[in-house]
Parts: sequence; C-alpha cells; structure tokens
Amino acid sequence: MIPLLRSALLRVSHGFSTRAGGVSPEPYAQLNLGRKVGDAPANVAENGRRFFEATGARALACLDQVHGDRVLELAEGRPDLSPLGEADAAITRTPGLALCIGTADCLPILIHAPDVGWVGAAHAGWRGAELRIGARVVEALVAKGASAAKMQAVLGPCIRRCCYEVSEELAQRFARAFGDAVVDRTHEKPHLDIALASRLALEQAGVLPSAIEDLGLCTACDSEQFFSHRRDRGQTGRMLAFIALP
Repeated sequence: MIPLLRSALLRVSHGFSTRAGGVSPEPYAQLNLGRKVGDAPANVAENGRRFFEATGARALACLDQVHGDRVLELAEGRPDLSPLGEADAAITRTPGLALCIGTADCLPILIHAPDVGWVGAAHAGWRGAELRIGARVVEALVAKGASAAKMQAVLGPCIRRCCYEVSEELAQRFARAFGDAVVDRTHEKPHLDIALASRLALEQAGVLPSAIEDLGLCTACDSEQFFSHRRDRGQTGRMLAFIALP
C-alpha cells in the first residue's frame, strides 16, 4: 500500500499522496499521478491503480484543472485517473466517491460538511487562491444546507512562502485582497503565502479558525517527499489529494 499523509481533523476518508510508492523512473519517480507530464502512460496507469487501491474508494473523481473557480457537483466517478470535467473544485454526497485534486506546488483543500453529509475538494494555485476557490466550495456546500461554522477544512502540501517568489505586482494584488500578512518581504523579492490567503478566504466564508488544519508542508523544500513544478523547472510528476464519504 502506498503511503498517504492524513489529517487528525477530518473524520472521513482522505489523504495526500507523496512521490513514494510508484513505478515511474526519474524525473517522475516514483508515484507520478499526472497524465500529461511526459511520463509513460503505462507507468501512470499502474500508479493510478495503486492510488485507487490506497483510497479504499469505489470510484475516483478527477478534474481537468484550469486555475479557475468552477465547482462541479459530482455523483459518479471512474476507476482510473481520467477527468470528469473542467473545473478546479468539486462537491459530492455520494458515499465512496473520492474527489481528487492534482498538485505539484498548488494547494489542495479538503472540506467536510458533517451536518449535511457532503464533502468538497479544491485546487488553489495563485489564481485559485486569488479567486477564493476554497470559499467557493464552502458556498456550494452552504447551498446544500450546510453550516459553514460546522465545516472542517484541511490545507495540504504546497509551495510555501519560504520558496514562492512572485512579482511585485502580484504581491500587491494579494496584499490588497487579503492583507499584508500574505506577503513576505524579508527576501530580495516578495514571497507569497497562498496557504494563508486560502485560510483567510475560508474564515471569511464562515469556517471557524479552529476547524482549519494546515499541514504546513512545503513541496519545494522537500524533494524527497514531494514533486515541485517550480523547484524541478516543470519536469516533474503530480500528486493527488482525495476526500470521500464512507
């Protein structure tokens, strides 16, 4: 069974893959779950099979991610990594359907609304963070009758402020939208904290601060455990995060 990182907060099935446990050679070693990064399709298929088995789910629901703020409501999935639609977030109330988010520096956000029995997942790069994609999931769940104050959310591994150098223009945009705390100016050029921006967006949408767990792991810092698009200059694999109702 491949190793998965988990949260102590969520009481539903979930996990974050690492690069361990797969069959792909360098530079995709080992558990590359990206279908469009240059890895051999047979390797990706086997890695996907191992990931599917590790989730314990009855089906996977992957997305064709486009750095937007569209949220899909899904009821059915597939036994492989092929995407179900173009979006960057999804919600479901179908037991055993694993909502999957692919990353290699972007932030995966997993959300559980226990009062109505729904889960959601979102993909936040800087564009998604700026669009408050996590909050869009909260809003979609609220539309299903959920209370934001009863939700739990987990922020997974992503590139952190220690490594995420951005332009001055982007830094200023985020500071205006989320406050100066999301920009680190202790470096020669500004660094962006997309995890903090996403946390603030969730809080502003009504999720309690105590109900948000940030795993605090940096994909760019830890080459042994994670793929990183920026660190590896685009030649790297993809990880998947998932959440599913029992």
